[in-house]
Amino acid sequence: MTKDWYAWHGDYDEPGSALSRRLAELRTRLREALDNARPGPLRAVSLCAGQGRDLIPVLAAHPRRDDVTARLVELDPRNAELARAAAADAGLTRVEVVVGDAARTDAYTDLAPADLVLVCGVFGNISEADIRRTVRHCAALCATGGTVFWTRHRRSPDLVPTICDWFAEEGFVPVSVSSPADGVGVGVHRFAGEPRPLPAGVTMFEFGSDDHRP
Repeated sequence: MTKDWYAWHGDYDEPGSALSRRLAELRTRLREALDNARPGPLRAVSLCAGQGRDLIPVLAAHPRRDDVTARLVELDPRNAELARAAAADAGLTRVEVVVGDAARTDAYTDLAPADLVLVCGVFGNISEADIRRTVRHCAALCATGGTVFWTRHRRSPDLVPTICDWFAEEGFVPVSVSSPADGVGVGVHRFAGEPRPLPAGVTMFEFGSDDHRP
């Protein structure tokens, strides 16, 4: 049975849930990245953006809000509509919400390399080979000095240390990685390399049948 990703968002509203804790951590890290971002225009992309509960509220309240041009890509039109409404309510005219396949590189061609790259809710639902492939593409999605935000559950086998190694191999340096005790891994890495060209027409990953989207 296909998971209802619209209903899945309900756990964000449950105090103390893994998703609510993950959301709080992500928002903190996003604010920090914006605080430390280079001056001038910034670009952001969010893969499998859901209802945009991480990026949109942070941008809405941040002094750099009008510097950021963002694209959120989400397959479920119900989630995308909520994200679009939240951006409009906040007056974020530079935030675009696109209904489409977030795994396709074509969705980001004109915004890559970006200063903020969100790959949240992805690594818990795709194969290890696809995670490795997506990390490799992050070196094309992310600008030099830009930041990638990603999530992955810490259940056994805990793949978070390996994912960190993969980011290091692609020229990323760790900013923060939440501990196993937190239950849900939130990783933040800054790109210290030179972005490679983003190939057109490539599928970076394919969603599998994992039982979570953390």
